[in-house]
Amino acid sequence: MTGPVLVVGPAWVGDMVMAQSLYRTLAGRSPAPAVDVLAPGWSRPLLGRMPEVRNAVDMPLGHGEFGWARRRAIGRGLRSAGYAQAIVLPRSFKSALVPFHAGIPVRTGYRGEIRFWLLNDIRPLDKHRLPRTVDRYVALGHRPGAPLPPPVPQPRLRIDEANQERLVAELDLGSGAPVLALMPGAEFGPAKCWPLEYFGTVAREALGCGWRVWILGSGKDRPAGDIVAAAGGSAVRNLCGRTRLEDAVDLLGLAEVAVTNDSGLMHVAAAVGCRVIAIYGSTTPEYTPPLTERKHVLWLRPDCGPCMQRTCPLGHLKCLRDLRPSQVTDILATLREC
Repeated sequence: MTGPVLVVGPAWVGDMVMAQSLYRTLAGRSPAPAVDVLAPGWSRPLLGRMPEVRNAVDMPLGHGEFGWARRRAIGRGLRSAGYAQAIVLPRSFKSALVPFHAGIPVRTGYRGEIRFWLLNDIRPLDKHRLPRTVDRYVALGHRPGAPLPPPVPQPRLRIDEANQERLVAELDLGSGAPVLALMPGAEFGPAKCWPLEYFGTVAREALGCGWRVWILGSGKDRPAGDIVAAAGGSAVRNLCGRTRLEDAVDLLGLAEVAVTNDSGLMHVAAAVGCRVIAIYGSTTPEYTPPLTERKHVLWLRPDCGPCMQRTCPLGHLKCLRDLRPSQVTDILATLREC
């Protein structure tokens, strides 16, 4: 099969980072195809840090919007691109509409919502053979039924050193001491979020051991960051909402360690080479682990989980509350003497 490939990308930051493993797999073909990604506009800066991606094609419809006519228009507008294959990562009906209307000859995706007439290379999803999200993405880049060649290529985001220098100067982030990044947010919901007071304890003890402590997240995470910063001490820098997504990529590239919930920024941290201390509650690292060898995963494997719920259905959140701050600070102590 020759010609460029259009990938219909996922709608979440972490999933988009994990999808780079598929783009790297496609780049390993001989001959390597050009890879374009159809995705929400917010992802363009992230895709720009992936050398395997030629173009980001904006999907102007928001998550959950159907927009049949607009999807048909987008597809027809892509007919001249000469795509040889489309790979549709989401399993929804609507996600397969653009490749169909673009007339792409091979349209690959998993069996999902009723879309048999939209895709013509439909794969059954064997969740036992492909337990992780990244395995499922990468498998679509191989022939049907082909075994995954170990290891699956890990995401590797490019760092912009000039932007790093600008951020350090404009945000007055100082220099010298190693950086500990804290990411207390998770878009999915509170059942993924380690208690803020625990993050505050880690921040306070890390400052006492000579770390610089930065809190990263979106504008929605700003109030949580304020609580962590107040508990940690005046030297803690709450950068939530003060940076763009690509800025967070570059700042994490400066961090030695990131303490994080199971979130999009966890996957970003792993993809820039940061050592990740990943905290899991309602979800499981067996499904969406940080894709790096430099990781410490904290997960209690509770009897009631993984429930995969946005909020704790039992109301106690023991899966996270029983993970004490000392379990994180003990790991930090092995990395830097206090």
